[in-house]
Amino acid sequence: MTWFRFFFFVFTFLLLFIINPLLSQDLFYEQVVRIDAKDKPDEIIKKAAHLIPSRRQAEWQETEFAVFVHFGMNTFTNREWGEKGTVPALFNPSALDARQWATTAKKAGAKLLILVAKHHDGFCLWPSKFTEYSVKNSPWKKGKGDVVAEVAEACRDAGIKLGIYISPWDLNSPIYGTDAYNVYFKQQLTELLSNYGPIDEVWFDGACGEGPNGKRQLYDWSGYYHIIRTLQPDAVISVMGPDVRWVGTESGYGRETEWSVVPLSASAKDKNARQPQQKEIRNDTFVPPGNMMEQDLGSREKILNASILIWYPSEVDVSIRPGWFYHPEEDCLVKSPQKLVDIWYSSVGRNSSLLLNIPPDKRGLIHEHDVTALEEMKKILDSTFNTDLTEKAEETKNDSLVLLDLPEAVVFDRILLQENFRNGQRVELFSLEIWNEEKWVEVFRGTTIGYMRLLQIDPVKTSRVRLRIIESRDLAQIRSFKLFKAPSDN
Repeated sequence: MTWFRFFFFVFTFLLLFIINPLLSQDLFYEQVVRIDAKDKPDEIIKKAAHLIPSRRQAEWQETEFAVFVHFGMNTFTNREWGEKGTVPALFNPSALDARQWATTAKKAGAKLLILVAKHHDGFCLWPSKFTEYSVKNSPWKKGKGDVVAEVAEACRDAGIKLGIYISPWDLNSPIYGTDAYNVYFKQQLTELLSNYGPIDEVWFDGACGEGPNGKRQLYDWSGYYHIIRTLQPDAVISVMGPDVRWVGTESGYGRETEWSVVPLSASAKDKNARQPQQKEIRNDTFVPPGNMMEQDLGSREKILNASILIWYPSEVDVSIRPGWFYHPEEDCLVKSPQKLVDIWYSSVGRNSSLLLNIPPDKRGLIHEHDVTALEEMKKILDSTFNTDLTEKAEETKNDSLVLLDLPEAVVFDRILLQENFRNGQRVELFSLEIWNEEKWVEVFRGTTIGYMRLLQIDPVKTSRVRLRIIESRDLAQIRSFKLFKAPSDN
């Protein structure tokens, strides 16, 4: 045997029997993975553990906190839902200042602002070429104004990202309920995604009521998604879209157990639901079927019965007021800073992203009460999380344990946990324990961690804390384990 043949034989042996099996053990599936009929339960669990977010999903999750801005015709009619026949002349803010919106969002800690460019009434906050029902026919700036342009510029100046909400439902379009409307809606979508710079999130809800002709519309979701992927490939498509799902309520509170990996296929009760085609899955232009508002979305029981698994993270939306649009009678009903902080723990702190609505008033300004509540919320969060009590701790890790030995005993009542979510979500059950000089005592037991889990406990004092992973879908990868102390008056 020549030396060449000998080395070729050795290389082939290593590749087939040693290197390849090792590589397959660390295989990751980006966003979507199919479950084969021959897959055993442990193989399905392994696939779920190695499903990871797409780049755009990961960057979206790391944004953590965004603000929603509901502003439009409803602001001036004092309504929540639009109506037919409202005239553009009613839209006339006296002191609209998009920079105040963006600055308020930035100071509150938000990294993204999502503007409602068109709500269900169909009124457009930009001078659309395809309808007369827009700001171009309002008295504001003598019809020369463009709210979307002003917000886009303000966000760039403030250093935050821009997102767009555009409602497919249109109460004032005479062609709503026909094939022509889908063409019209795509034209409007193209305007918004072509003329205002980078868009990081496109937000659709599923509202589909009657138009002025009494008809309902069959939305061309895949066509809408294709335009977004073409014009703004870095934008996540949220709620009625393949990237981000709605948590299921508008309360601001996410699930205690929140999986980012969920079944994509329809449940047994939805056997007639349309399944995404392979081309749609490959191009991320599918409509996820099934009920995404159930309390249990991603447990082992759910995923073991799935045919497709998807990385589909949760977004929690809530308004700072009872309504989504500004109403003067709600000025005294703005959520307190303490309530907003509790919402933070129950959204960002439960493996979700928080989308908090702050509606401008008829002046075109975020009301003073809302600004104050946001500023105080940020003060509480900063005073809690600016001092990491584990900064000088000695950390010891093994497969199922993370131990922190601190130089001296500290008092803490807040805990931040993170998995390396870019490599998947795996932890199913964990225990947080402190050493009381005699034994380990459990102070909290939880289920999922994911991108971030924030825990609130009664104050405890110790110099040794450990995180014990009780159940996991594969080797847990703990990215962060930190301790904090909240201000005593909050």
